[in-house]
Amino acid sequence: MNALLHSYRTAVAFTPERFHPVPVAQSERTRVLLVCLEPGQFIPVHSPGVDLTVVVLEGTGMLVAGEREEAISPGAVAFAPAGAARGLQAATRLVVLNVVTPPPTEADHAEVTAGLRRGRWR
Repeated sequence: MNALLHSYRTAVAFTPERFHPVPVAQSERTRVLLVCLEPGQFIPVHSPGVDLTVVVLEGTGMLVAGEREEAISPGAVAFAPAGAARGLQAATRLVVLNVVTPPPTEADHAEVTAGLRRGRWR
């Protein structure tokens, strides 16, 4: 899939239940997503076997990347290598661009699913 968004804002979408991933592009080596979160929504801290690059486009929140937990705002860029912890929690409406290499598998998402069931990000 090739992709060109003239403005990421045309693809932003939120859901009241949980964070909303919006696929932008994918190849066998890379997945690109816009991740949209309402205040209080989160992606639980997990440690999958894929590399992650995050660019904050809108909003504020907290990000775990490896050993660091930091407040984030537009313009922040973070990288978590395969096996390192990562997670995200929105303080305001939050839109981030995630670049994941290689694309995650269902096994990579198991910790996320478990964290969502627990209802907490850490």
